[in-house]
Amino acid sequence: MLALTREVSPAIVHCELTHLARVPIDLGKAMEQHAAYERALEWLGCRVRRLPAGPDMPDSVFIEDVAVVLDEVAIITRPGAESRRIERPVVEAALAPLRPLAIIEAPGTIDGGDVLVSGRSIFIGLSSRTNAPAVDQVRAIVESHGYSVHTVRVTGCLHLKSAVTEAGKGLLLMNPAWAPAPAFAGFDIIDVDPTEPYAANVVRVGERLLYPTLFPRTRRRLEDRACNVTVVDVSELAKAEGAVTCCSLILRGSDGGLTPV
Repeated sequence: MLALTREVSPAIVHCELTHLARVPIDLGKAMEQHAAYERALEWLGCRVRRLPAGPDMPDSVFIEDVAVVLDEVAIITRPGAESRRIERPVVEAALAPLRPLAIIEAPGTIDGGDVLVSGRSIFIGLSSRTNAPAVDQVRAIVESHGYSVHTVRVTGCLHLKSAVTEAGKGLLLMNPAWAPAPAFAGFDIIDVDPTEPYAANVVRVGERLLYPTLFPRTRRRLEDRACNVTVVDVSELAKAEGAVTCCSLILRGSDGGLTPV
């Protein structure tokens, strides 16, 4: 496996914020935590390739938002925050050798953090960053490849993956206050501990999970369901409204295929 990551920009202290109050971010600590996150990915079996970021890209460490990559096509998103659209060229160049590219065009806006792929089903959160015209474009791109696209209304959080992520085959980790559980009929669902509303974001790396240290109660719920959990401290990145899925794109398969996790 190959994990694409992107370096922490010195401008992260000026990151976009929607649902969190701005608090000081320790840049050095954020960089250390990001490096530890990359080492954790390596320990889980990934080879890490870090892409560069510029001083004018405060949110670029959250590489997931700039691409949705399937076996058949890589979709370069048009992020909902205008300041983030300059992040696209470097990610596009990294993906171009791996997949045919499709580009989301105006008036569509979509962040990769609003896209949850499970098998041949694609769930897209309608949020402050992702709109219906972008969903229509994604549907037109993927339906010929056998994917079904489902929209989910997101409330109270930034992205769909703030509310729900995949913890295993057919198994979701969810905060039901932020995304409606009926939208995921047929899935087995683990609810986050009510005292940890931001705990629904987990990276699935093969059959193992990478999870923040911030949420020990929800971690126990995962482990009670026999999930193999490795923890990492991303508390400084969380101040920038980031989470563990945001910071990587995991490439799986002998052909270097990229699948978002």
